Amino acid sequence: MTFRRAVFTATLAVWALIAPPAGRAVAAEASAVVFAYNRFGEDQSPGSSIRIDQFEAHLDELTTGGYAVLPLPAILDALKTGKPLPDRAVAITVDDATRSFYTQAWPRLRAANLPFTLFVATDPVDRNAGTHMTWGELRQLQAAGVTIGGLGATTETLVENTPEEARAELRRMADRLKAELGRAPALFAYPEGEFSRALQGLAAEQGFTAAFGQQSGVLYPRADLRALPRFVMNESYGSVDRFRLAANALPLPVSDLTPDDPLLTVNPPPLGFTVSGEVGDLSRLACFAAGQGRTRLERIEDRVEVRISDPFPPGRARVNCTLPTPEGRWRWFGVQFVIPDDDE
Repeated sequence: MTFRRAVFTATLAVWALIAPPAGRAVAAEASAVVFAYNRFGEDQSPGSSIRIDQFEAHLDELTTGGYAVLPLPAILDALKTGKPLPDRAVAITVDDATRSFYTQAWPRLRAANLPFTLFVATDPVDRNAGTHMTWGELRQLQAAGVTIGGLGATTETLVENTPEEARAELRRMADRLKAELGRAPALFAYPEGEFSRALQGLAAEQGFTAAFGQQSGVLYPRADLRALPRFVMNESYGSVDRFRLAANALPLPVSDLTPDDPLLTVNPPPLGFTVSGEVGDLSRLACFAAGQGRTRLERIEDRVEVRISDPFPPGRARVNCTLPTPEGRWRWFGVQFVIPDDDE
C-alpha cells in the first residue's frame, strides 16, 4: 500500500468513527493541535532542530497514545464547515524542506503512516543547496500524498520588509511552487513564525486559505485563519512530557485581543483579551512572559489584562496563558510579539 493510500484510508476510517449519528449534536467544540518541526538531528542547531530520539518518542506517543493524527487540510475543512473532529486531533507540520527532514524524518513518518504538511522555502531549492531538498524530491513527496505549503522564497522573516518587498517574495514563492509542482500553495507558514497585521493582509491577498505562526495554542472554529498557532518542537523544548502536554491541550478562546498587531510599537505591550465561552474558573488562569516568568493579571468578569513588567529585548517574545481543566488537561492561548530594534 502506498503512503498516500494508507493515509487516505486511515483518514476515512477516523472520520467514519467520529461522525455523529443523524440528528445527534456534537458534545464539544471541535479543536486540534498543530505541531511544528524544522530540522532533525542537527546537533549544532538546538534552537531549530529536534534530536532523533526525541522525534521517535513523539511518533511513538502519537501512534500509541490514542490521538487522531489527521491531514492539516482535513482539520481546517472541519473547522470551517462545522464538521466534528475527534478528541485529541493532531496535525504535523515541518518548515523549510531541509536535507535532514528528507533523510531523517520523512522515512520515519512514512513508516508510521502519519500525514503531515511540508512548508517550503523555494530559493534554497532553486539554488540546489546541499542543505535542502531538490525539486525532484519534493515531487516525490507530493506524489506520495504529502501536503505542500509555502514558507516564503527565503527562510528569512518578512515582517519588517516593505509591503512591496513582502508581496514580491510571496508571489515568487507561489509562482515557483506552481511551476515545479503544478499548483500554487493554499497554506502558508510565516517565516520564523513572525507576522504583522500588514503581513496578514498580504497573506489574504495572495489567496492563502490559512496562515500559521509559531505562537503556542490550539485551533478551533473561531480562530483567526491568518494567525493560526502551532506548538514548536526543538531539542530544548522537545521532551516527550512537553509534547504530551501540548498534544492534549484544549483551546482558550479569546476575542478583542490588544494590541491587535504583534509587531510592537509600544513595549512592553498592553496585552489584553476577552475569554469567550464557558472555559472554567478564570481565577486559575496564569500567563507567563518570555524572560520574566509569571505575570500579574487584572480581570473584570471575562476581560483579562496581562501586566508585563519590563520591555522585551529586540527580536521575538512570547506570552503563554494556560488554564487547567478538571480533567487534568490545559486550555492554552499564546501570542508571539515581534520587537523592532530601534537602533537599526
